[in-house]
Amino acid sequence: MKYFDLNNGVKMPMVGIGTFLLSPEEAENSVYEALKAGYPMIDTANGYMNERGVGRGIKRSGVKREDVFLVTKLWPTEYENGDKAIDDTLARLGTDYIDLLFLHQPVGNYIEGYKALERAYNAGTIKAIGLSNFPLDRLQNVIDNCTVIPQVVQVEAHPYYPQTELKEYLKKFGMGLMAWYPLGHGDKSLMEQEIFSRLAKKYGKSNAQIILRWHVQAGNIVIPGAKSKAHIEQNIDLFDFELTAEEMAEIAGLDRNTRYYNMPIEDAEKAYMSLDIDFNDQE
Repeated sequence: MKYFDLNNGVKMPMVGIGTFLLSPEEAENSVYEALKAGYPMIDTANGYMNERGVGRGIKRSGVKREDVFLVTKLWPTEYENGDKAIDDTLARLGTDYIDLLFLHQPVGNYIEGYKALERAYNAGTIKAIGLSNFPLDRLQNVIDNCTVIPQVVQVEAHPYYPQTELKEYLKKFGMGLMAWYPLGHGDKSLMEQEIFSRLAKKYGKSNAQIILRWHVQAGNIVIPGAKSKAHIEQNIDLFDFELTAEEMAEIAGLDRNTRYYNMPIEDAEKAYMSLDIDFNDQE
């Protein structure tokens, strides 16, 4: 496993399993299989409605809590009551601390939400703070108005959209980039690019493994989701080969500055803040 040294001294694994779109039962099983396969990190969120399942998967695996880097996210409707939301999240996960807690979206009263994260961070309830889907201007607004610099930013990132400008900005603060849609949202035009097929043959890997290895060598933290035991085991089998500098440069040439998720911030504000969700109402 490779680790990213966060700006507060915490070492964060660079590969974990994501649980987006998994039911509680699926999340429990995927987390169990991932931890048994040696994964050190699990990513979930209030909005995924599977935190209880994630907690059960961790407990069922028998892996010690201190050997699991647990990541989750607060939903925007929870920001103004962040202290209680954090307590509720801890209860659903069945743990007394979270390794990395994100604000999930840059909408609503995110400054107040961030201050709740700071209080939990200072109390030791969370070990690192993150921002998910924040554009540069709102990321800078958090930095300008809060006392703890974020440790991680989670955004869409893949070879078609490598987030070059954002990564240069993050370097100034020692922040890590965590990639969602790391495989391009399953886009075959990306997955079946000739270079990935060629390198897969060279290294005896799958095209997906080549892309995930590119992420790790590019300094990105990745959380590919999977349900099947075979895919779960495959997605972490990335550390017995290394792409050359020339191969990394060739992959960099795929940059199209093209993303798959394009909801304007104003539309996101209306959509996310209008949702009335009881996050404790899950299996």
